[in-house]
Amino acid sequence: MSSILVRNGYIVYPWGIVEGDILVEDGIVSAVGKCLEADGVDVVDASGMLVLPGVVDHHVHMREPGLEYKDDFRRGSLDALSGGVTTVLEMPNTLPPVDSVERFYEKKRLLEQKAFVDFGLYGVIHDSNLDSFEPLVEAGVIGFKIFLGPTTGNIPAPSTPTLYGAMVKASRMDVVLAFHAEEWSLVEYFTERVRASGRVDPEAHMDARPPVCEEVAIKKLSTIAKHTRAPIHIVHVSSCEAVGAIENAQREGVRITGETNPHYLLLDSRDYSRYGTLIKVNPPIREPKHRECLWRAVKEGVLTLIGSDHAPHTLEEKQRDIWSAPGGFPGVATLLPLMLDQALKGRLELTMIPKLLSENPAKLFKIYPKKGCLYPGCDGDLVIVDPNGETVIDKDRLHSKHKYTPFHGWRVRGVVKKVVLRGHVVYDNELFIEKPLGTFIAPIRYREYSNLELH
Repeated sequence: MSSILVRNGYIVYPWGIVEGDILVEDGIVSAVGKCLEADGVDVVDASGMLVLPGVVDHHVHMREPGLEYKDDFRRGSLDALSGGVTTVLEMPNTLPPVDSVERFYEKKRLLEQKAFVDFGLYGVIHDSNLDSFEPLVEAGVIGFKIFLGPTTGNIPAPSTPTLYGAMVKASRMDVVLAFHAEEWSLVEYFTERVRASGRVDPEAHMDARPPVCEEVAIKKLSTIAKHTRAPIHIVHVSSCEAVGAIENAQREGVRITGETNPHYLLLDSRDYSRYGTLIKVNPPIREPKHRECLWRAVKEGVLTLIGSDHAPHTLEEKQRDIWSAPGGFPGVATLLPLMLDQALKGRLELTMIPKLLSENPAKLFKIYPKKGCLYPGCDGDLVIVDPNGETVIDKDRLHSKHKYTPFHGWRVRGVVKKVVLRGHVVYDNELFIEKPLGTFIAPIRYREYSNLELH
């Protein structure tokens, strides 16, 4: 049944919290108010509970197709549901990568059979496929991911002329380009220096990719974006210098947004001694001062999105030495629990959770006002949370093929009790719906949604 009445919850909006009811009919929010009534719908009593819009995790690597030995989309989307995520935007660096319309449709058909959440697909741009830009947009990509250096999937980094050409097209078609922003020539330079010293400690990775690599890349990208008016998005921002470069570009009127991830907000270089290569990510987790810069940037609206950068590998891969271990770890299941915990403990305003994790990602990637909201006309995607409960993050409860997380054993405030996807209760007190109900979602290509403010 795709109709449900959620009663007496504390509905958390970006502008405030109201006590009331939400009626979802035929998968769509039809009314929000008090003392709502409806016939023939399931009724859920949310008294004392928080009701949030389903999380839009705009940064996941589910590893399918081609890398299923690391993980697969079915498992990843189950983890998403358990953490209150109802929509994921899937990165394109799989095998093969999503760099043509044919590969886009192949991946779409594959994932539709396995999706427990709704999903969108990024395309990728490199020197050999710039002519696929328009066809991929017409096919329904959510945006494009561009890697400035080597990545999982062995996608070649584009030249500067290709970057310029992609931004011209992105500006004309109003499509977001998301960048892994590290200047690769500098990464190679610093890595060679650090490795030559013989270091194998986990902090060596941090010193091999210092903040200047991010800063140079972002300044280069923002300069091209200034001249082309392209909308660009900087993923996994990790340093004060990166924040400063984004902030300066925003002051100049560049259409630039930025995200960070829970691991950059909650971990720092002091944690390498405890977690080792488990917390190796790119860019690296840095010294405590950078963590504080990121918190400031989130609170002041310089960084307007928080995603998981869910990137599972095998445990054997993660246990290799610091130079051989890949970057990344599972994160989609812990995104909302970790950030909600920070809000319930007062580090962040509670109203910023739906803004940073739902509304702003949906607006940026043009799936708002379908996703990321709890107003009449929005999809009936919502999360019911007990704010007085406590969760202990447990790696063995993850659905990933390889069960690990640096947050294992962390106690966090708030318990995800129910998750609703388009009016269907798909997660209920640790029980999942048996049949996957997720569907593909394409962006809304309407100009009236092109300038929705992220704040």
